[in-house]
Amino acid sequence: MRNPVLIELTRGALVESLHAGAIAVVRADGEVVASVGDIASPIFPRSAIKPLQALPFLESGAVERLGFGAAEIALASGSHAGARLHVVGVTAMLAGAGQSPTALACGAHEPTDATTAREMIRSGASPSPLHHNCSGKHAAMLATAVHLAEPTEGYWRPEHSVQLRIRQALEDMTGCALGPGALGIDGCSVPNWAMPLAGLARAFARLATGEGLAPERADACRRVREACWAHPDLVAGRGHLVTLIMQRLPRQVLLKSGAEGVYGGAFADRGLGFALKIDDGAKRASEAAVVHLISRLHPAAQHLVPDRRLANWRGLQVGEMRAGDALAAMLQRLR
Repeated sequence: MRNPVLIELTRGALVESLHAGAIAVVRADGEVVASVGDIASPIFPRSAIKPLQALPFLESGAVERLGFGAAEIALASGSHAGARLHVVGVTAMLAGAGQSPTALACGAHEPTDATTAREMIRSGASPSPLHHNCSGKHAAMLATAVHLAEPTEGYWRPEHSVQLRIRQALEDMTGCALGPGALGIDGCSVPNWAMPLAGLARAFARLATGEGLAPERADACRRVREACWAHPDLVAGRGHLVTLIMQRLPRQVLLKSGAEGVYGGAFADRGLGFALKIDDGAKRASEAAVVHLISRLHPAAQHLVPDRRLANWRGLQVGEMRAGDALAAMLQRLR
């Protein structure tokens, strides 16, 4: 199945660029409420599954044992921007687990927080694994292993108990069997499991409602979503769409981005989960599509849409970014 165009970019009177993709909006029981494109073929959810990967961190008892709270849960669930508050938070998580930054297996990249990146360039500092957007997730994985007296060496490998528990949680939340053929390795070196958008959307519906889950898992889901709403600045960072949406719509919309044009989230006030993937991986298109989707049910989000006016370097309007016909039709069906 070839996916339809979701986002169009125009220049003058002509369409200059097109971004195809798919979206699923699903209830916790798996009922598809609205969709566009292929929501049955597996896609790699990338960092959109971080709130789901954090569930064993809570269920193991590591959070209580190590004296962690909502801030640490938000960091474990997020893709932080590498700003000072993020680095300080992850450093404290590692210290609480008796680990040092050298234990992190995520690698290093420059902060996505522009102010921090500029400061590091001016000072000649190099990024460390603490600046990696996944370091909070990795710190939580290490903390879980420490709490359960498991080896921290190789905690990131698919066969390690930490990753096996995460795989089981993903299967439970999505309702999908995740066999070896679905295994990929993420940018931070941990397993990333391919799954249909319908399954990812269902997982977010269950994360937001706790419906159909065992009491312990439902409680872990509650704590994850409340932590993300309490600390949206730790889930992403200053100016990031995920943070802006959850600051604007706490306890209404849960949102998490992933690389290569993926978003997962939930309309918690309506019991709906959603997931989308832009075929070419374009961030500009995934951001535009997710805000069109959220704005359909929450008009307060419409001002967060990436500028629909395309301007050149002089500020002259040269085109616009708009929903394609397929996306517009799906939004009309969503009430």
